[in-house]
Amino acid sequence: MADLAQVTEHIRGAVGDNSGLGKTVKLDLGDAGKIFIDGASVPNTVTNDDKPADATVTMSWDDFMALSNGQLDPMMAFMQGKLKIAGDMMIAQKLAPLLKR
Repeated sequence: MADLAQVTEHIRGAVGDNSGLGKTVKLDLGDAGKIFIDGASVPNTVTNDDKPADATVTMSWDDFMALSNGQLDPMMAFMQGKLKIAGDMMIAQKLAPLLKR
């Protein structure tokens, strides 16, 4: 099972220097921690900082792992309340390809 540091590093690689997001996104994974993607800076950065973001995606670590492994559909997770989005929903939708493992 991956830990927060491994997942952060994976997302950092997927985001690269220019993710095309153009905004900031925070993944709030509860007690497991946070992942902050700054898609507005050049180059883009990915950290575990808890900063304000244009969009915040909140979900449990287990649901996040299931989603990133393709075992949980993002739309179903949203409809079931397992995934919550605060802020710019359009930015959150652009995240899906970056979270796949």
